[in-house]
Amino acid sequence: MATNDTITVLIAEDHQIFAEGLKSVLESSRQFRIKVVAEEASGSRLPDVVNETKPQVILLDLNLSGDDGLLLLPRIKREHRGVKVIALTMYDDPKIVAAAFKAGANGYVLKGYAIQDLFKAIDSVMQGEEFIGQGVESPTDRAELPAVLTSHQYADRFVKRYQLTKREIEVLRLITQALSNKEIARELFISDQTVSVHRKNIMRKLGVNNTAGLLAIVYSDSMV
Repeated sequence: MATNDTITVLIAEDHQIFAEGLKSVLESSRQFRIKVVAEEASGSRLPDVVNETKPQVILLDLNLSGDDGLLLLPRIKREHRGVKVIALTMYDDPKIVAAAFKAGANGYVLKGYAIQDLFKAIDSVMQGEEFIGQGVESPTDRAELPAVLTSHQYADRFVKRYQLTKREIEVLRLITQALSNKEIARELFISDQTVSVHRKNIMRKLGVNNTAGLLAIVYSDSMV
């Protein structure tokens, strides 16, 4: 896009110092005209802030407090079809990358790399292209994420280790396929609210607070 066009950006990040530093760097760019229209730390407030500010690009931390970054992605893309979302995270597992793109991400950038990578990501997604940053292994098949917990041996071990119920294992299997609460509810013939309760209980038992962390534990446990 033309360098004299202003790009409006929303930073969804719950580390204030990082968010403020990122805003300063983005707005001081000599290559692009970028205006940060909002910084939001709470996932539960993010949809309202997006409605209020209508950014062109959202830099989304998958570790947001409150509502889950990976869960918010489909809702944001559904309600704001033109918005571009770049996952800005520390997670480099290709399965989490795949889950982010399946949920609607337009780009994926690791926090540990140079700011120029993020500028390239913003430029690419604004031109309608997908962007995968440095250090990110491109997922080979985003349409079908690898199934986990399908083996009785793995499922039994996981149940014993984390004291999961049979229903929680069923929900967890579908979470690893990057399904939303609504999709899981339809699959299991239960309500969205019930799925949400199961998801929260699973995360509590595994000691994580978001879907990305949940997937990291499942896939690191040699279940794929």
